[in-house]
Amino acid sequence: MVDLNTADGAKVEFRMSDDGVLLLRWLPGVQIEVEDARAAMAQVNHMCQQEQHAMLVDMAAVASVSREARAIWSIPCRASRIALLGKSPVDRVLANFFLGVHVPPCPTRFFTARNEAMDWLMAHV
Repeated sequence: MVDLNTADGAKVEFRMSDDGVLLLRWLPGVQIEVEDARAAMAQVNHMCQQEQHAMLVDMAAVASVSREARAIWSIPCRASRIALLGKSPVDRVLANFFLGVHVPPCPTRFFTARNEAMDWLMAHV
């Protein structure tokens, strides 16, 4: 597992699953700023190397995402598909706002159940 540390401390964790899905988990309560989004995207590209991988983004309990950070996620990266995983109505609002305002660089969907998210990701590997 790789932790991405910022001036405020760790905000996100990364790991590659045994089946090749990149798992990105934002830590509960974090406020995601543009610098955090840029650093996370750079880490995604670094971990994927020259290959594309499906990616599960666990965003449950994120406090907020700045407008500038949301714009960064419209830039293509090494993710082939992205499943956004949340639990609360706030998570759904954040995801739907992103998906409604920005065009994701690859197929992207929001889920509240991890197994459904992984099934969707693995069906297209």
